[in-house]
Amino acid sequence: MELRGMRPAVGSQRKLYIETYGCQMNTGDSEIVLSIMQADGFVFTDEIAQADIIFVNTCSVRDNAEQRIWGRLNEFKRHKKQKPGLIVGVLGCMAERLKESLMEKQGLVDIVAGPDSYRSLPDLVRSASDGMRGINVQLSKEETYAEISPVRLDKNGVSAFIAIMRGCNNMCSYCVVPYTRGRERSRDPQTIYNEAKGLFERGYREVTLLGQNVNSYAWEPDGTGFAELLDMVAGIDPALRVRFATSHPKDLSDKVLQVMSARENICRSIHLPAQSGSSRMLEVMNRRYTREWYLGRIAAIKKYLPDCSVTTDLIAGFCTETEEDHLQTLSLMEQVGYDFAFMFKYSERPGTKASRSMADDVPEEVKTRRLIQIIELQNRLSLESNRRDVGRTFEVLVEGTSKRSPQQLFGRTSRNKVVVFDRGDHKPGDYLTVEITGCSGATLYGSVI
Repeated sequence: MELRGMRPAVGSQRKLYIETYGCQMNTGDSEIVLSIMQADGFVFTDEIAQADIIFVNTCSVRDNAEQRIWGRLNEFKRHKKQKPGLIVGVLGCMAERLKESLMEKQGLVDIVAGPDSYRSLPDLVRSASDGMRGINVQLSKEETYAEISPVRLDKNGVSAFIAIMRGCNNMCSYCVVPYTRGRERSRDPQTIYNEAKGLFERGYREVTLLGQNVNSYAWEPDGTGFAELLDMVAGIDPALRVRFATSHPKDLSDKVLQVMSARENICRSIHLPAQSGSSRMLEVMNRRYTREWYLGRIAAIKKYLPDCSVTTDLIAGFCTETEEDHLQTLSLMEQVGYDFAFMFKYSERPGTKASRSMADDVPEEVKTRRLIQIIELQNRLSLESNRRDVGRTFEVLVEGTSKRSPQQLFGRTSRNKVVVFDRGDHKPGDYLTVEITGCSGATLYGSVI
């Protein structure tokens, strides 16, 4: 995902342009970066040609994301030739993982900053301006940005992300996140509450609580866990929708589901990555749950939240995956009936347990075939899910103008489904009751009641 900001640069101050790739956590990090830079006198531009500094906030979870970023960095060479003194910085997970490779590329990158070192960016920019390349990739054991108020880069003024924790302790064998973002550490719940309350008072109507594994949130000084935090934030006002991502199946507790059931403004949508439907593969992946445990969590969701949507992540072709393992993934998809899924071929990430001790032994053509089958099945499941909504009515939070037509708006249901409808006199931030009149596999179409 590429993120462009909304604030025009003004005056003669140095102008900063940011591109963001990867997950929602990176979107939130870019907003923190902008807050730090603006506090030091830098200003934001969404026009790359105006920029004195270009930051690329990166993702290393999959190889294709890294390859895209390498290509983008090569494109910036043209801007550096046209504008001597232009500074290019690589931030985030790719900076942490590939710091040596990035710094070896003479004339390509001036600054390399890991996810925990954004406070040093103004100093790194000044060093780069003096001809010295800057690097800071030190990971922290503490929550690094708890008191920083992010400068919101969203364009609708309706929905915002709030990072509640950073890092991951799970050590899944395929995943690079624990090595690029460090160990888990949580924010003081009061700072999270204050940030959400401030957003609501400024007109925002939805917040998404973010973490590599939100269910692991734990503030040890007073024993606040994720269920208590979720209840606190939802208690700010019934008109504030609350979402969260991502949940690890081993940590999704009944207590969290009970809080969701008791608070109608906590959205009926849970992202619960399965990765595979085979217990054998889950053990190889070090996911620390079985297929049966996962299905037990799905049953608990349906018990407490009968109309809750469930989305997931799936990997095709991980090390040693057999055809039977793949068929079990397809059968899990059918059994759960996912509303949506993020689906990928396995790509080995250097430094992970899999890269150190497992052979990437599933042929590429087999990975591709299996992924195509997963995608085709999910397309059918998504369409079936949307067809079941035709004729029903939902409360929709308006987010903005539809890409289909300036005469139409779009918003989302509590179940995180996109709905398109005629504009009328409505505006972003309104709650509307919409009857669903049609659908595609990705979108619902409706009329305001």
